[in-house]
Amino acid sequence: MKSNQNNACQDSRENRLNTIQEGLGQFQRHAQDFTVTSIDKKQTYDWLLNKHYAKRIPSINYSFGLYEGKNLVGVSTFGYPANRQLQMACGEKYADNFFELNRLIKNDNLPKNTQTFFIGRMMSLLPKPMIVVSYADPNTGHNGYSYQASNFIYTGLGGTDKEYEFNNYTYTKRHMNKYWFLKNKLKFEEELTIDQNFVNNGGRIIKKEKKHRYMIFLGTHKQKKEMKKTLVYPVSPYPKGNNKNYDRLYKPVIQQDLFV
Repeated sequence: MKSNQNNACQDSRENRLNTIQEGLGQFQRHAQDFTVTSIDKKQTYDWLLNKHYAKRIPSINYSFGLYEGKNLVGVSTFGYPANRQLQMACGEKYADNFFELNRLIKNDNLPKNTQTFFIGRMMSLLPKPMIVVSYADPNTGHNGYSYQASNFIYTGLGGTDKEYEFNNYTYTKRHMNKYWFLKNKLKFEEELTIDQNFVNNGGRIIKKEKKHRYMIFLGTHKQKKEMKKTLVYPVSPYPKGNNKNYDRLYKPVIQQDLFV
């Protein structure tokens, strides 16, 4: 029975990826209309603050724009992950070459698999060697199918299992420390936990599912082989499920021109 279930899961995964690959083939008819290029990180701010669900600007070392003709129709950013331990996933040698694809957003109603095209082009433009990690958030209905189609490996669940909401702003666990309370002129009692202090000051703690963690190795064949060999996380089968869209109706005020 277990063997039949595994075969069924494998068939489902293969069918899903075949559908994505077929969509990529169809996308090629539109590929000449799209360009991906490096952009100034300030060009991403309107998108990140108003269109992406996180509503905040992350660490940015590299930023890219997806253009349809001369119009900017998507942006993406890469930066060092907040978790230093994560940077050590392939050892000290590659710690400074470890970046997180921390934001990826595009307009709706673009041709199917535009996002996978966007990811592939960015991987070719990034400096090498590099390890890229990115997360798909099941709390917003994402499973990471674009990463699966882009040959990222799946390394299980990661990130935090709760968020902190205060005065309509959302914070992650790494923001929560005594200094945060003092900076915001809030009461902090040493004998209480961070969570207890947060709730006592009127904050709300939201339980979350951990995110799906994907990685890809960029570099020569030798470098990629070495990265994979030293990776501390086990490689797991891809997750599955139905994707859902979050609210992306916001239209950035200025459509940046490719030739400016």
